[in-house]
Amino acid sequence: MAAAHDPLKNLKILEKKNLSVGLFFEKNRDRIQLTAANGMEDSEREITEKNLHRPGLALAGYVELFTYHRVQIFGNTELKYLNSLRAEDRIASFARLFEFDIPCIVVTNGNTLEDSLLEIATRHEVPVFYSRFQTTKAYYYMSDFLDDQFAPQTVIHGAFVDVYGVGVLFIGRSGIGKSEIALDLVERGHRLVADDVVVVTQKAEGLLMGSGTDLVKHFMEIRGLGLIDIRSMFGIRAIRFQKRLEIIVHLEEWDDAKDYERTGLDSNEVTVLGVSIPHVRLPIFPGKNVTVITEVIALNYLLKHYGYDAATEFSKRLQARLERRATRPSDDRAIDWFEHDFE
Repeated sequence: MAAAHDPLKNLKILEKKNLSVGLFFEKNRDRIQLTAANGMEDSEREITEKNLHRPGLALAGYVELFTYHRVQIFGNTELKYLNSLRAEDRIASFARLFEFDIPCIVVTNGNTLEDSLLEIATRHEVPVFYSRFQTTKAYYYMSDFLDDQFAPQTVIHGAFVDVYGVGVLFIGRSGIGKSEIALDLVERGHRLVADDVVVVTQKAEGLLMGSGTDLVKHFMEIRGLGLIDIRSMFGIRAIRFQKRLEIIVHLEEWDDAKDYERTGLDSNEVTVLGVSIPHVRLPIFPGKNVTVITEVIALNYLLKHYGYDAATEFSKRLQARLERRATRPSDDRAIDWFEHDFE
């Protein structure tokens, strides 16, 4: 693999360092029915971590391990604890949080803060939001949003297609025919995710998602033809906005001096954002039907996923034949017997 033509070498990892509370509110307002309790929905205070925090211990006075830089969640437990205190102790307990630079507070389960507590938050310019969602449900939605915002990303030059439900990313030197192969797959009923610029995001441990950019979306450039809009031309059935990345197919010109995979017994993988992805190095030459081969790659991946490996099965058969030949050499025939069907 020539280093100059390796799109996976020296990938730049993009990670968001902070997120404004205003954007956090805007994106979650409808999802968890957020309302601004003290009129600070446009706050520029920064959220710097994807995790959330329930400040029960901090309210009780133990702040040594208080992760104040996270979004603070007040559920039934926190509110019941505060309400169990005398008024002056309740104010002192709540005010203790504001000795730290917390980004915002989200009160769940349809609960509200009493005016004296809300005034403390307003005085320290800390936004307070109310949600009618149960704490567990609100926690899940907010965690999912923040996890997405702070997830590491990278950009890969290639064409990304959903083939039989398998996310296949084509890479290779510019002009080798990635877009043309993707277009042929779309014409055969498969779905385009992105062409040219593929944004890859690590959504979870061992899980990569690929998508296009807001600008390019499902436009495709075909050399000699120009830009085409896949969605307008083939319809909504021909596109996807995102897809899990499961296989990387590296297209390269046939080279007689190279050794290419012949059996499939050796599993080749490449690492992207710390995640190992199956990697197929596919040599091409004029007349080779790469589209059909890609469909076979996807189907073979599905077979392996469901427990059947053709290369391993063939290896077992070969081993069994060799063992039988060693013990019963007279029985060595290419075909044991012919059925009475001579067509």
